[in-house]
Amino acid sequence: MALMATTPGEDGSRRNWTFLTNHGHVLLAIARDPTARLRDVADEVGVTERAAQAIVADLEAGGYLHRTRVGRRNKYTINPKGRFRHPAEADQQVGALLELFAEPAGGSAAER
Repeated sequence: MALMATTPGEDGSRRNWTFLTNHGHVLLAIARDPTARLRDVADEVGVTERAAQAIVADLEAGGYLHRTRVGRRNKYTINPKGRFRHPAEADQQVGALLELFAEPAGGSAAER
């Protein structure tokens, strides 16, 4: 499982936090590898496989990705036109985030 970055808290304790949610990390991991196994996505993000499954179900229900069965594996297609859910960013599409963090060697992550 991946380790999260830590930052000192005001009381000197070390707290785990990141700027992106686990949902964002899962979406980026899938954008980087649309045929990744959820076990590998979970490991990359630092969550359990069950948590990764629940996040993918949330993203699919929200219209951010579509799952297609290919043999014994899944292939994911991301909807780059999906809007952020928080009102402060609701005018922005997730494709911009994908372009920033998930650009593969062969082209735009949003084009997949």
